[in-house]
Amino acid sequence: MQSLYSWYGEDKLHVNRRYQRKLVWTLEEKQRLIESILRKYPVPAILIAERESEPGSYEIIDGLQRLHAIVSFVETAFPTLDGKLFNLDFFPTARNRAAEGGFSPNTADQSLSQKEVGTLLDYVLAVSVMRNATETEINDVFGRINTYGHRLSDQERRQAGVQDEFSEMVRNIACTLRGDVSTEMLPLQLMPSISIDLPMMKHGYLVKAEEVFWVSQGILRSTDLRDSMDEQCIADIGVCIVGGQIIERSKDELDEVYKPGSESSDRVLNALRVYGADRFSEEFKFCVDEVLKVCQAGSGGGGHLRNLLFKKQTTNAFPSVFAILLIAFHELTVKERKKITDYSGVREGLADLSSRIETGRKATSPEERRKNIDVVKGLISNFFAETEGPLPIYGNHATSDIEAIIRRSEIELSDYELKQGYLRLDGDRTVDSDLINKVLTTICAIANNGPKRIGKVLIGVTDKEADSERIAELDRVAPKMVGKRFVVGVSREARLLGISAQEYFTKWKDAIKSSCLSPHLRDSVLSSIDFNEFYGLGVIVITVPAQKELSYVGEDLYWRKGDETTRAVMPKEIADLVRRF
Repeated sequence: MQSLYSWYGEDKLHVNRRYQRKLVWTLEEKQRLIESILRKYPVPAILIAERESEPGSYEIIDGLQRLHAIVSFVETAFPTLDGKLFNLDFFPTARNRAAEGGFSPNTADQSLSQKEVGTLLDYVLAVSVMRNATETEINDVFGRINTYGHRLSDQERRQAGVQDEFSEMVRNIACTLRGDVSTEMLPLQLMPSISIDLPMMKHGYLVKAEEVFWVSQGILRSTDLRDSMDEQCIADIGVCIVGGQIIERSKDELDEVYKPGSESSDRVLNALRVYGADRFSEEFKFCVDEVLKVCQAGSGGGGHLRNLLFKKQTTNAFPSVFAILLIAFHELTVKERKKITDYSGVREGLADLSSRIETGRKATSPEERRKNIDVVKGLISNFFAETEGPLPIYGNHATSDIEAIIRRSEIELSDYELKQGYLRLDGDRTVDSDLINKVLTTICAIANNGPKRIGKVLIGVTDKEADSERIAELDRVAPKMVGKRFVVGVSREARLLGISAQEYFTKWKDAIKSSCLSPHLRDSVLSSIDFNEFYGLGVIVITVPAQKELSYVGEDLYWRKGDETTRAVMPKEIADLVRRF
C-alpha cells in the first residue's frame, strides 16, 4: 500500500478518459473497502498497464474506484465506518505531502491508532501488470472486464471497451456539457477535479451535479449523471440526426448501435464519417444554447426548462421529451437554415409542451417520436425565419464550451489565463494601459508551451472573489460562478465606454492585429478569436492554436510557469524553450 501511495504522489498512476468511468463510489462503499483492509480481508486485484511512452508509470485498467478510495482515505478525505480518520502522524510520506500543499488534511475527534495505520500501510494489495501491451489489447481487456459487471449502468456497459468515432463523439459532447473536459490521460490525483459531486455525497469533487446543464434544467436527476444517462441521451439524439432516421427509444436499439460489427453500428459509423463528428458536436451545443436562450427569454434570465415544459410541478426526469425538443430545434436551425427571431415567442409556444405531445409508452416508437417532433416544430416555427447568411454554429465557442474551459483552467494553469476586462476597478474606471500588453505576452507564453499545446485567454472572467464583488458593486451586474471562477463579462465595460459589444470585441481584435506578436502566431489567433453572449454577460475567447515554432513579442521571448507569464532572459530558460520545438 505504501508503494501505491508513493506512485500516486509521483503521478505514476494515470487514468485514460477515453474509456474509464468517473469517480462514482458512495461514501459507504469507500468505507467498506477500508474496513476490509483493516480486517485483513482479501480485496480484488488491481489491473494496470505499464505505459510504453513512459516506463515506470501505469495506466489503470481495473480498480480505479478502489485505488482512489484508498489514497483519499490516507489523505483524510473521509472517516472509517466508526468515525476515525487516518492518522498522518504515523505516515511521514503523506504528512510531508500535506505540508507541501498536496492536500488539505481534515481533523476529527478520533483517528486510527498506530497499529491500525501499520495494518493499512503493510497490507499487500494484489496488482497485475500488463507489460508491452498495445492500445488495442488494453481496450479489449477493459471491455472484457467491464461488459458483464453488474455495477455498470446500461450506457457504461455499452461503452466499456468500445473505441469508435461515435462513442468518442458522445463522450466528448458529454464532457463539455458536464464541464469535466480534460486531457485524455489524467493523473489519478486529478480525478476529483473532473468527477461529479452529488448533493447528498459531498466528496469534495469540483463538478457539482446541481450546476450541470442536465440537472440544473431538470432534464436528469443528479444520480442519473453517475450512471451516464446524459451520454445515453446524447447517443439517442446523435443516432437520430446523424443516421438520418428516427430510431425507437429503447435499450435494445442503442445496444445494437454500440455492438461492433452490427448492422446498426456500421450504418451509424458510415453516416458519421460523412456527416462529421466535429460538425455534429458543434450543432448539438448550438441547439442547447438556443434552448437556454429560450428559457431565459421573458423570465428575467432565470428560466428553467422543466418549469416551462411541464405545467404541473414535477421532479421527474424527462430525457425523452428533451430529445424530441432538441431534434426539432436541430431540424429548424440546421436542416432548414432558420434562425430564431423571437425567443419569447418560442418560449410561449413551448409552454406546457408535455400536455400537447404523446409521453406515454407508445411515445418511444419511431412513428410517435416523428409526430412529436412535428408538433414541436408546428408550435414554434412561426418564431423562426429563413436566413441567407451562415448561422454562428461552426468554429465558435458555445456556452458549454466556455464553462468547460473555465473549469479546465483550474487544473491546467499554464494553458489558460483569465482577465476581468481592461477597465480599472477604481472609482475612475480608466483603461488599464498595461492590460493589453499583458494579454499579448501571455498569448506568446502559452504558444511557447509546446508544439501540440492549445491554450485559451478568457476576457470577462476572474478567479478573484474580491474583484467579482467589486464589479458587482460598480457595474450592477450579477456575476455567474462556474467552479471556483467568476464570470463578470465584458458587456458591462462596453456599456460604460458607450459602445456596442461588437465594437468592444473589435478593439481587442485590432490590438492583436497591430501587435508585435510573431506573424504566424498573430494570424492564427486572429482567425480563431470569438465572442459569446454567455447569459447576457459577454465573454471573449482568445484561442492560442498549437504552434510549430517559437513565438515572440517583438524581440522578447515569454514562457509560462504555472499561471504566471515570465520573460525568458536566462540562457537555460531560452534553451529549454528551443528544445520544445
